[in-house]
Amino acid sequence: MNMIKTAMLIAFMTALFMGLGFMIGGRAGMMIAFVFAAGMNLFSYWNSDKMVLKMHHAQEVDARSAPEYYRIVEGLAGRAGLPMPKVYVINNAQPNAFATGRNPENAAVAATTGLLERLTPEEVAAVMAHELAHVQNRDTLIMTITATLAGAISMLGNFAFFFGGNRDNNNPLGFIGVIAAIIVAPLAAMIVQMAISRTREYAADRRGAEICGNPGWLASALGKIASAAGRTVNQDAERNPATAHMFIINPLSGQRMDNLFSTHPDTANRIAALKQMALEMGVGDGGFVAAAPQAGIDRTRSGPWGRGDRPSAGGRKRGPWG
Repeated sequence: MNMIKTAMLIAFMTALFMGLGFMIGGRAGMMIAFVFAAGMNLFSYWNSDKMVLKMHHAQEVDARSAPEYYRIVEGLAGRAGLPMPKVYVINNAQPNAFATGRNPENAAVAATTGLLERLTPEEVAAVMAHELAHVQNRDTLIMTITATLAGAISMLGNFAFFFGGNRDNNNPLGFIGVIAAIIVAPLAAMIVQMAISRTREYAADRRGAEICGNPGWLASALGKIASAAGRTVNQDAERNPATAHMFIINPLSGQRMDNLFSTHPDTANRIAALKQMALEMGVGDGGFVAAAPQAGIDRTRSGPWGRGDRPSAGGRKRGPWG
């Protein structure tokens, strides 16, 4: 089912991209756009994960540089039956996280320093379980291709503003086609992202709760992240709004029009669904279920980074990577 959804998304976005080419340059423009879209799809399949991580200045960490964070992800990956993904930290005060990669064997998960510092170990585990659920469902393929194509469609829309109105080109729809390319196509791309993301987020919430063992942890984490994300500007996300749908909570601050078309379901609805799931599983909003310690969480420590939470010799706390 997920592969069918992926194929439908790629087909629709490619058709939209070709339509832009038709509006800008007629049949010749459409064919050029088709070739460009096909090449971009292939390129994004292999490279979009690296591109997204670079956009957000993510730094890879390991068991030595971020022992507790790495151990949490490692334990959760084992519970989910997934290969160990690469683990990244983003130096950003906004609490958030995302997953990327073309398949489970080439996946990566990233969390911001804001998330690692503000959430409890249980909540961090729940968030990373949610991201691993995206990996397991191969949603990362949808996310990376969608982000790449949506950005390209917006770029072509802007390109049409400068070149689409030329009377000497092959645009059969004239200035109306240019306006459609500038306004309608980017809007349609956003709507596709929104529709895909809503269903994907609910599914990842449910599977992530199963992986970590307690839906209440994820419900609590979502509440904290949503509250803080709206008050903290994520400059990298603002510069690259096409990647916003990849995060567990929309990272856009509302300073841009993009935020009016959120790619995420309402947080209150997600929390309500998780609380209902907790009742069905017979667990409360907090506390561990029997299998939870296997996820790599040590409750004897005051924070998710073990000794990293203890003051250093200079009296200041060390960073979340150990």
